[in-house]
Amino acid sequence: MPFFSISGRPVAVGPPPKSGIVPDTGGARCCGGGTMLLGVRACSSSVVSGVHVSNRLWQLDHSSSLHKKHIPHWLCPQSVSLRLRNFEGSVRSMADVGTASVPKSSSSAQPGTRNPGSKQALISLSDKRDLVFVGKGLCDLGYSIVSTGGTAAALKEAGISVINVEEITNFPEMLDGRVKTLHPSIHGGILAKRDQIHHMEALAQHEIGTFDVVIVNLYPFYDRVSAGSGVTFEDGIENIDIGGPAMIRAAAKNHKDVLVVVDSKDYPALLEYLQDSSDGEQFRRELAWKAFQHVASYDSAVSEWLWKQTAGGKFPPNTTLSLSQKSSLRYGENPHQKAAFYADKSLSEVNAGGIASAIQHHGKEMSYNNYLDADAAWNCVCEFNSPTCVVVKHTNPCGVASRSDILEAYRLAVKADPVSAFGGIVAFNVEVDEDLAREIREFRSPTDGETRMFYEIVVAPKYSERGLEVLKGKSKNLRILQANKNGKGKLSFRQVGGGWLVQECDDLTPSDIEFKVMSEKNPEESTFRDAEFAWLCVKHVKSNAIVIAKVDNRMLGMGSGQPNRLESLRIAMKKAGEEVKGAALASDAFFPFAWNDAVEEACRSGIGIIAEPGGSIKDQDAVDCCNKYGVSLLFTNVRHFRH
Repeated sequence: MPFFSISGRPVAVGPPPKSGIVPDTGGARCCGGGTMLLGVRACSSSVVSGVHVSNRLWQLDHSSSLHKKHIPHWLCPQSVSLRLRNFEGSVRSMADVGTASVPKSSSSAQPGTRNPGSKQALISLSDKRDLVFVGKGLCDLGYSIVSTGGTAAALKEAGISVINVEEITNFPEMLDGRVKTLHPSIHGGILAKRDQIHHMEALAQHEIGTFDVVIVNLYPFYDRVSAGSGVTFEDGIENIDIGGPAMIRAAAKNHKDVLVVVDSKDYPALLEYLQDSSDGEQFRRELAWKAFQHVASYDSAVSEWLWKQTAGGKFPPNTTLSLSQKSSLRYGENPHQKAAFYADKSLSEVNAGGIASAIQHHGKEMSYNNYLDADAAWNCVCEFNSPTCVVVKHTNPCGVASRSDILEAYRLAVKADPVSAFGGIVAFNVEVDEDLAREIREFRSPTDGETRMFYEIVVAPKYSERGLEVLKGKSKNLRILQANKNGKGKLSFRQVGGGWLVQECDDLTPSDIEFKVMSEKNPEESTFRDAEFAWLCVKHVKSNAIVIAKVDNRMLGMGSGQPNRLESLRIAMKKAGEEVKGAALASDAFFPFAWNDAVEEACRSGIGIIAEPGGSIKDQDAVDCCNKYGVSLLFTNVRHFRH
């Protein structure tokens, strides 16, 4: 006859005696092959052979099997408490250290119960993608599944046996779901080190089973607070996951004994690993790294959102950037440099546009330099309200033109510097239709009228179906990108040795500033518009930067990146040629000298108007020089350095 040991005293299990009261002994451990704990309190019968749990009655027969039974008339359910726990881990560990030996049952368990000696997986998912796949796979491999709420319901609906977490903790979900898994019976089973005798003894003492696999993902906080409809502060707070990160971190810390999975893409690899009974540490470490990174990104989003809800300043005292690798690149700026491309997962970048979120419709994979050039071209062309084409080479716009006729704008942009445009990036702020696509595909270089123009990338906000088809015919390698316009108000991050420089993006346009006439000569309206156009172009040219533009909203020439402003001026004027006469000139910063320097040289060449920030101690020299040559001079009080 099997027996229970109550507080060290054996008690036979059999039919109820005629009379007697069992003392409140606290608990009874099954010593006849079962792994259940029985707590017995005062009842009209001295010993019971059946106990009531979860509205079901279970009886231990002599083979230690569990069977349903009707409640006998002598049983007092209120006086009996039973905890169904998986002692697999603790029993196994006690056997390992020689403290206990429990034979396995020869009969199978009923659905929803755990077999002694079986391994356990804990699953709790908000994103239930491929849940049934991994749940069935684990069951097929002999794992018992412990789960919570909606995850458990979904598994049961798919016909997969599940143990509710409440059966493990012997405690109900509470506080509107805030407390479900924050319990020693869960975290003890995750964190216990299997090779530490005192850890396993502690589990055995507290009747806690171990978990071998933990599959968890988190409340969709990121999606919730970044939704276009907005979210209240209270709703945002309620979407911060607490129990999930705790389980993930616990399992990742103890990855030597527990496999932790946070990404459904890893389910096949997990099942394959378990199927092969592999002991590879590398796989476990990779999953642990991914788990900690998952939680870190989650916490980063919470921190970013909460900062904006409280202080709201642009520059928090501490910040974390969450980056997600989008692609592995062939190489960096040069073939000997390895590189990768990461998307910024900050909340501020959600639906904010830009090259990182662009769709590539065609062509070779993007390179490191391709991304830099495409970003420069897209940022520049998005500044203009009129239909505009921008051509970029090595991140500098070498051709810009705005026209109501986008085909003409394209031709003029290339004409500004056809040598530099060859092999460059072409960007448009309007749809590329069939006519424009055909013009891009067939246009010949203005230098000889014969060479078909070659480009690395075309980027636009959209393409017509026919336009995309025609453009793909230009070259199998031509990268065709579709991007959304960059949002304003972003922060710009730039790395230096050991740190980062962070600043607001330079979002100012001509409509945001005042062009102050400093010269005796007031510019005509058309000349003034030329200066605005040139000033908008120059902010995208590397310093020291000079741009020369004409009345019809097109760049004639630009000088960039020179250590002194005079050299940049000479390069720009050389490219503009004879068209420089009457043209507008814009400088990204003030002229430190005027006489016998850049200002006077520009005036002598026939420039009609100059736009510069001002701010030099020799500003008056620039005014006097322009007055001498009859040139209009505008101060913007805004500098556009770009290093």
